[in-house]
Amino acid sequence: MTSLDLILAATAGAVCLAICATLWALAQRRAFDARLAGMRQRLDALESGSVAAQASAEAFDNALVAVEDGAARLVSGDDSLHACAQVLNVEATPDALVEALIAGDPDHAARLKALFERGEACAFEARGPGGRVIVEGRAAGALAWLRLAAQTGDLGLPSAARFAAFVDGLSEPAWIAAADGAPTWANGAYLRAVGVDNAGEAARAGKTFDRAVDALAVEAAAKAERRETVRWTPIDGRRRAFRFTVKPLDGGGAGVFSADVTEVEDVRETLKNHVAAHDETLNHIADGVAIFSASRRLSFHNTAFADLWGLEPAWLAERPTHGEVLDRLRQRRRLPETVDYAKWKAAELARYEDLGPQADELWDLPDGRTLKVVRQPHPLGGMLLLYSDITGELRLKAQYNALIQVQQATLDKLNDAVAVFGSDGRLRLHNEAFETFWNVTPQALQAAGDFEGVVELCVRRLHDLSFWRELKGRVADPDPQMRAPTSGEVRTSDGRIVVYQSRPLPDGATLIAFADVTDTRHLESALADRSAALAEAERLKRDFVGNVSYELRTPLTTIIGYSELLERAEGLHERGKGHVAAVRAAATQLARSIDDVLDMAQIDAGEMALEIEDIRVVDLLQGAYQRGGKDAEIGGVTLEVICDEEVGLIRGDAKRLNQTVDHLVENALRQTPPGGKVTISAQRALGEVKLHVKDTGRGVPFHVQAHIFDRFVGRDRGGPGLGLALVKALVELHGGWVALESEPGAGSTFTCHLPETQHPGAAQPEFGF
Repeated sequence: MTSLDLILAATAGAVCLAICATLWALAQRRAFDARLAGMRQRLDALESGSVAAQASAEAFDNALVAVEDGAARLVSGDDSLHACAQVLNVEATPDALVEALIAGDPDHAARLKALFERGEACAFEARGPGGRVIVEGRAAGALAWLRLAAQTGDLGLPSAARFAAFVDGLSEPAWIAAADGAPTWANGAYLRAVGVDNAGEAARAGKTFDRAVDALAVEAAAKAERRETVRWTPIDGRRRAFRFTVKPLDGGGAGVFSADVTEVEDVRETLKNHVAAHDETLNHIADGVAIFSASRRLSFHNTAFADLWGLEPAWLAERPTHGEVLDRLRQRRRLPETVDYAKWKAAELARYEDLGPQADELWDLPDGRTLKVVRQPHPLGGMLLLYSDITGELRLKAQYNALIQVQQATLDKLNDAVAVFGSDGRLRLHNEAFETFWNVTPQALQAAGDFEGVVELCVRRLHDLSFWRELKGRVADPDPQMRAPTSGEVRTSDGRIVVYQSRPLPDGATLIAFADVTDTRHLESALADRSAALAEAERLKRDFVGNVSYELRTPLTTIIGYSELLERAEGLHERGKGHVAAVRAAATQLARSIDDVLDMAQIDAGEMALEIEDIRVVDLLQGAYQRGGKDAEIGGVTLEVICDEEVGLIRGDAKRLNQTVDHLVENALRQTPPGGKVTISAQRALGEVKLHVKDTGRGVPFHVQAHIFDRFVGRDRGGPGLGLALVKALVELHGGWVALESEPGAGSTFTCHLPETQHPGAAQPEFGF
């Protein structure tokens, strides 16, 4: 086979990936420029038939001519030189061929002259009778080098060099790999991505564009099979996706082409994520979703669909047809009961032919559930079905309607006139009392419809239009401040006093209620008058008690003073002294009774203030013992004090606590017959101090115990009956309480529970007089 036949075969193979087999020789072009500086030293070796030079010429399938001082000589490629001479129809010598190139075209002559004289590189095609000659020129020192390649015929195919230049200009990497995967030639995009100047440097440094693709190239070359793959590779700091096509080449190795498919892969990934998100969203909704393809097979279902129908996920994963799904559901009695199932199933499957909107259906299942079925044609063919379990919704709707009826019935039983207006001003609800209150009929209210219409019905009884305008703002104004609750009183034209109030409801509606309080206001006025009269009577009572007490104290003081003087007078016989002592005792008792009355009146008026101080409990009880000792001796009663020093202090008013204990001791002595015993004791408990006065007297009858601390109880025993009532009032004034334990015939025990600490501002009880 001649060199011309080889060129034709290579050019014809450019229409397919096999042209890559010739691209290996183009690697010599990149090394060619780098080696020009040493070309003169190597010229002798090339002329002597160096193996490397011969291999280069054969690889490029062209003739290499050196021109120096106007003389041309053939370095290599004798056959190619003859082929070029035949194309241009000249003698097969280097000089003749150069002369033909110069004479054939003025532009070619100018390019060659610039090469020979100024060393400017050139490249062009010279046409001749037999075809074309591809010319490439380079300069190195005083030498000019011409590379000549002949192409016969009119195939319109580029030369190997032009095709290599074309591949070198691609923006995606392309290279030729040896059998071991190392690059033997690579285009500019590959070299830029790897960061080397030529493929040889990449092979020596072990650099590669993608090692997985290198392994794929080794596999394609070994098995002589085409391979394709998509890989993500970082380029210029960004990950990009490339589709690699690996084609085994004749003579070994493989050619690798790549196409940047980043946008396609991004779109693919976005679509994949969108589908996954769509599926995930459907899996999280409570309604069952099923998508059947155009072939009526199940293409998707969410988790709720399997749970709703109780179908096995493994069986659903086999993508059963719609008819098979219906059959299985019927076997398990999970479809609506029907007389002719075959007809019902056929009608259900016939919906695939209807591409328009389909009406929703309600399925009543044998297990008591009610499902809402929504059908929608799928954009990709088939049908989408949505199953919603609305059993609970229907139940809630029924309960809601029942609640509305209960609410209406409740409102109808109210005496107040109530109406509910929506945020749009429409009358939503009213009770029967509203109709009666404004003397309107239900038909009139229904015809009125909104707030303005209701006002027209009610304005006949309440003429104040400003009132109705303000009330309308509470109903229809969206401002939250305007919808705040309000209330007030108005007077109607028929003399009624009406209390109204508006309350915003959570759903945006407003409740308005009216109540006739005419009788209530009249009653309140009467009660106010009576209260004023009672207050005046109370004032008069206090003034009377104060005046009477003052008027009584003056003569009593005189009587007591003179009686004490008479007792000490000489010459008075014993009987007279007895009478004087009786007078003094009665006057003293009367003075104490007056003091009790005044104390109770002061407590009732809330005017008694306590002087709080620290009081030793032992001293408190000892004082009561000393004051009651004489009376106990006269009555033949034993008076005893039991109190440890550990009881310590108590906060209180010493005068009032002494008064309290004295009253209890006097009461005990009065109830205890001669020979009996009265015991005064105290103990500290959790947060309080207990004062006990215990006697062995006749006790308190059960029917009297409940009222023992009431006023005027025990008047049959002398005095006004205020002693125990005053005890209770004083103890409560200290923040404590008093208790009685008594058994008729077995004595009584009065216990005062006093807190450890007292506050002067403590609340004081009120008592009637």
